[in-house]
Amino acid sequence: MTIRTIAGAGATALLLAGAALTVTHGIAPAVASGRVDPKLQKAAADNAARAQSELSRKHWDKAIRLAEKAVAQDGQDSGYRALLGNAYLRGGRFASAEQAFADVLTLRPEDGGVALNLALARIATGRWDAARETLDAHSAAIAPADRGLALALAGDPAAAVEVLTAAARGPASDAKTRQNLALALALSGRWAEARAIAAMDMDAGAVDRRIEQWAAFAQPSSAADQVSSLLGVTPAVDPGQPVALALAGTPAVATASVDAFMPGRAAAAVESAVVSQEIPEATPVAAGVAAVAPPVAVSVPIPMIAAPAAYKVAAVKRMVATARPAQATVQARGDWVVQLGAFRNAGVAKDGWSQATRRLPALAQHRPNGVSASVKGATFYRLSVGGFTRGDAVALCRGYRAKGGVCFVRATAGDQMAAWFRPPSKGAVQLASR
Repeated sequence: MTIRTIAGAGATALLLAGAALTVTHGIAPAVASGRVDPKLQKAAADNAARAQSELSRKHWDKAIRLAEKAVAQDGQDSGYRALLGNAYLRGGRFASAEQAFADVLTLRPEDGGVALNLALARIATGRWDAARETLDAHSAAIAPADRGLALALAGDPAAAVEVLTAAARGPASDAKTRQNLALALALSGRWAEARAIAAMDMDAGAVDRRIEQWAAFAQPSSAADQVSSLLGVTPAVDPGQPVALALAGTPAVATASVDAFMPGRAAAAVESAVVSQEIPEATPVAAGVAAVAPPVAVSVPIPMIAAPAAYKVAAVKRMVATARPAQATVQARGDWVVQLGAFRNAGVAKDGWSQATRRLPALAQHRPNGVSASVKGATFYRLSVGGFTRGDAVALCRGYRAKGGVCFVRATAGDQMAAWFRPPSKGAVQLASR
């Protein structure tokens, strides 16, 4: 897999396995090759070669059309499907890319590069849970430097820091690993540590510029923003991969992110909120995220990393400290809560809260609640906002769904203020832009 450094973010083309993709043939097909007409095989090879040529010219739409033809003509060739997934990614069609790479992974289950590409597509469509599952399932086949940064983009920067810290201490540590660690620390809100690690590979002026870029990168307005910036692409309206191209025997990939313990999803953006009358048996357990040891500094001088022009970052306003009245949080008024998700741990829930408040800023007026619960042998961290009357909870959940979120209303069940939440103190100094 070709790895290159993305400008500014210190990220890699981690999820684009083979920027100059070589179409691979000879993969054992799920259907006997004799069932594919030799003429169709030749036509598929010709279309694949033309698609590769269009990709090299950055003609994404043409590449997609030709790759789709190749897959339609010989759907059991994993190389053609990988080429199609690559074309979808470059064209900003992330839902289609997810389906294509899922099909490739069915044919090549040990391919870490394909698993990484699939995780990228899932991150871009907001399916963070599915992306993390993919990264965990293929952890042995994915380089730690790439997997760590992908975990950070998938909403688990705490796990990302753990993976990348271990990689940075290893004998194979390099500038890319350290810069990915620095970015993961930044996405975790650990800016002082991020600056210190970034400074190991560049001078002070370059570090300042990079921190400003990361400040913008850490504030995406949609699920696709960070992936799009890393790949230098523009998200496109995506009707999905044509159904006729799906690999036989594989289910269609869901395009909406739904928690395993979130009952159902809205059929329409403004569907009435679901009120849960039956709450699964839950046994509260101690919540917490394993502490991550601080990275060890490396004293060997490292050349500065060049900043390729492919990385696109929105202009960042200079940040200055100004006194701002603390934002009041809404006090409890009832015994109903709006559950926003069921996460793997408190660290992931914290990132989920950030995503939820970006989707619906009004949520920031409330205190996030959390409770760890054991359900059918699995432990999850439930994130909610509460203290509502039933009517108010339904109204808030309806508003969140109108913004594309997933939620439901239930009675309070041991929910307490999240341990990681720190209400702003009166007269606190906050960062404001000017």
